[in-house]
Amino acid sequence: MTEEIPADETVEDPAPPVVEETLEQTPIEDTEVPVEEERDPLEVALERADVAEKEIAYRDAEIQNIRKRMMAEKAEVIQYGGMGLARRMLTILGDVDRALTGIESDDESPVAQGLRLLRNKLWHELQADGVIAIEAKGQVFDPAKMEAITMIPPSEHYAAGTVVEVLEEGYMYKSKVVTVARVVVASE
Repeated sequence: MTEEIPADETVEDPAPPVVEETLEQTPIEDTEVPVEEERDPLEVALERADVAEKEIAYRDAEIQNIRKRMMAEKAEVIQYGGMGLARRMLTILGDVDRALTGIESDDESPVAQGLRLLRNKLWHELQADGVIAIEAKGQVFDPAKMEAITMIPPSEHYAAGTVVEVLEEGYMYKSKVVTVARVVVASE
């Protein structure tokens, strides 16, 4: 039940008509584009030269500041370069001092004399390099140089805030604290 279409007859498919869409032509509005004024090339070059001069001056000042900072850091490294060795030697000095506490002051044995000699030589070498002992007993407590281990009530001999006793000696290397003095402080 199919109808056959004879070959000599052409059947045209009714295709939908092609509708040409037209774009609405909107008039281009006159938008103002900022137009740079013609500037004198000499004026432009002078402005660029001024900016470059300022930049060079800024960079030169920055370089000078870096040089000064590097020189100060280098001087500090040179000045405090021996601080690490001094710290290690101070621990040895502490050990020798602890050994000497077990020896009586009138003991003239070779061991006692050797320990005293060792302690004196070590201390003189450390002093020659810039190590000084922190004087604490009877002084006002200074938390930058001292550590309060215990506190006792003030008395007529020691006012509040005064160091009563030094438990462990403190040392400075030139102007820096190497080890703090551990002290007993009179406090209310």
